[in-house]
Amino acid sequence: MASIQLGGDIRALTNHIRKLEQLDFKTINEALGQVVRTSTRMRFQQQKGPDGKPWKQSIRASQQGGVTLTDTAQLKNSIRSKADSDGFAVGTNVIHARRHQFGDKKPLTIKAKTPKGLRFKINGRWITKKEVKVQMPERPFLGINEPDLDEIKGTLEDFIKDCEST
Repeated sequence: MASIQLGGDIRALTNHIRKLEQLDFKTINEALGQVVRTSTRMRFQQQKGPDGKPWKQSIRASQQGGVTLTDTAQLKNSIRSKADSDGFAVGTNVIHARRHQFGDKKPLTIKAKTPKGLRFKINGRWITKKEVKVQMPERPFLGINEPDLDEIKGTLEDFIKDCEST
């Protein structure tokens, strides 16, 4: 069995450890969750995944001069963080988020629900179809990258400094 023996005056170390024990981990994790939530929401403006790769522009965005994944901003506005003393999570409960995050591995068939068919505009022309096949490319928005890790580290350092100064 290994052991560590400390010699000399260890009061300062003991006091430091006691202060760290008083950290409010729920508050810290709430702050870290907000850091990652903010970064995730910024990806919708930057139109880039956590890896820095640009998203493939959507047809709607290219034709209307808009921004990919932000026609209604529903997905971006659904990003939430949740925290407790054990950790934090950032995500969304929007059903189509998975398709955007991971893309489709194979084409998906969309069938018209009415006899009028599906109607949409492509290159300024209206088209009507009974069914269409679509394959969504991946446009990852969830994840943690190096700048996120730097921000997390800075936030943790701030909490520790505040703890040490009390």
